[in-house]
Amino acid sequence: MNARPIVFSGALAADSLQQLRAASPLVHCLTNDVVQSFTANVLLAVGASPAMVTDPREAAQFSAIASGLLVNVGTLTQPVADAMLAAITAANQAATPWVLDPVAVGGLHWRSEFCHQLLSLRPAAIRGNASEIMALSGMNSSGRGVDSADDSLAALPAAQALAQQTGAVVAVTGETDYVTDGEKTYAVTGGHQLMTRVVGTGCSLSAVVAAFVALPGERLQHVAAACRVMSCAGERACAAVRGPGSFVPAFLDELYTLQGEVL
Repeated sequence: MNARPIVFSGALAADSLQQLRAASPLVHCLTNDVVQSFTANVLLAVGASPAMVTDPREAAQFSAIASGLLVNVGTLTQPVADAMLAAITAANQAATPWVLDPVAVGGLHWRSEFCHQLLSLRPAAIRGNASEIMALSGMNSSGRGVDSADDSLAALPAAQALAQQTGAVVAVTGETDYVTDGEKTYAVTGGHQLMTRVVGTGCSLSAVVAAFVALPGERLQHVAAACRVMSCAGERACAAVRGPGSFVPAFLDELYTLQGEVL
């Protein structure tokens, strides 16, 4: 039986954030068309360096020199799938860690089959909402596209099983985020409901996870730190804005100015 979740330490999050800003990892983002600009700005604000190299002829070459790779299947097409497979193969050969964001898996057959194929290619981390993680692990879920109808705590057993099956650190996000390697689990608090009313907060979190998994040291800590940095910046931004229109610039400012003592 898996141990109860441990509330993630702000000191550990601060340590990982300090490492990230010192390293400024280069993150190769194969992400969905809707969120590319926002994702790039989030990575820049937190202290990483983004790149969106999407052609299959270049994706493999670039992922081999990147610090980390994000694979987000939100707007999956066959050419995009080809680029993802090429990039992952090259990343694995170069020991570049990569992150899977299984957007809307379970609801659509082809992307579900594709994501299950990707699991065999050894992602370093997987980040999804409760319904996505449950579907990816083979459990019944009630998601509606990118929207989760399941609770993150209910999805924790699926996340733990998926981590044990794949060797990846799995982050299931929701009102509370749970980050697990299958044995040890962190509970990451914070965030705000308003963050669900802006396109790209979850997708950009996956990109930030890809930046943090590029760091040396304990991967479980770094993935939990990515979740805490984003939830803390989001919570602080939401306290100062009127709605989703003003949230985005406030969120980027909070990420840019976030200090370890706040975490």
